[in-house]
Amino acid sequence: MARIELSNVSKRWEEVVALEPTDLVIENGEFVALLGPSGCGKSTTLLMLAGIYRPTTGTIKFDGHVVNDVEAKDRDVGIVFQSYALYPHMTVRENIQFPLRFKGISKSEAEQRIKDVARMVRVEDLLDRRPSQISGGQQQRVALARALVKRPQFLLLDEPLSNLDATLRIVMRAEIRHLQREIGVTTILVTHDQIEATTMADRVVCMSKGRVEQVGTPQELYLRPNNIFIASFVGAPQINLVHGHAHGDVVSVRDRILRGAGLAAGAVTIGLRPEHLSFAEDGLPGRIGDVEMMGREMLYFIETDMGTLRLLEAGTAPRFAAGEAIHLTFDAADSLVFSRENGALIPDAHVFLSIGAN
Repeated sequence: MARIELSNVSKRWEEVVALEPTDLVIENGEFVALLGPSGCGKSTTLLMLAGIYRPTTGTIKFDGHVVNDVEAKDRDVGIVFQSYALYPHMTVRENIQFPLRFKGISKSEAEQRIKDVARMVRVEDLLDRRPSQISGGQQQRVALARALVKRPQFLLLDEPLSNLDATLRIVMRAEIRHLQREIGVTTILVTHDQIEATTMADRVVCMSKGRVEQVGTPQELYLRPNNIFIASFVGAPQINLVHGHAHGDVVSVRDRILRGAGLAAGAVTIGLRPEHLSFAEDGLPGRIGDVEMMGREMLYFIETDMGTLRLLEAGTAPRFAAGEAIHLTFDAADSLVFSRENGALIPDAHVFLSIGAN
């Protein structure tokens, strides 16, 4: 396995900038997700690692060796694409064997490798079938086996679960993560799905408009997002964002006055995760607008003088119905405060309710 280092790596086509100059280190055996919306530069980054694109500037190193000019076929990476790209006229065995054609290994060793990876991804009973004769989930496993059969230094996964139904995606998330830990291969996952990124990866590289916005563990991105974009993109249901204006130790939000700490004067945006709000005997008054049942959780949409807020609560039946008057509260430590001027998190700033005061 190996370590990846990007130094000042960028990619552009004439006036179109796909990736701004970027520095990133992926450690040996690490599972890293490149997360962001369409057009953020994550797939471009993966294709440069694969050798399909060459960077416009900067260097890419594998274990300390610059690979900018190394052809894709010589980079010793395994790739699984969204479409799986299995050959329809070949059997599962032949598809898995395909990367070994030019490896110069014996027929017996090739067959043993095929059996080993097929057993690892649980398709050993499907080797004589063709892709059209197996399910989408089984095709995904075959694509994984084909990527792993040559024992690559790196495994690159480009939206590998996008074509699967919701239930199968959950199963395959766990299986890929278990497999990665078992074999210890350095893995880079490209995804727009924040749940995939945060449940599978050791670290997440959150990207937007060709820039790396933040690199950290899933918990770090969730609890201490660098800016409003990350706070909004990571987390489901989406974070509540309300605009206000800080002056002294208070924040005005529409007609509501909140107390603050660590604030400077100016326009701010307050972030409150839905699960960090709770019902209370006293606090911020509101009225239930709608309720969504989400299996073991209830999502309430609550009209308040700070705007509509989402509250997530454990339970299989709603405690309140549409139209009921309630009160909300939250812990100041859970509040996030961002500068509205540049969207950045204001470190150590918090807000809290002044019970009974407007």
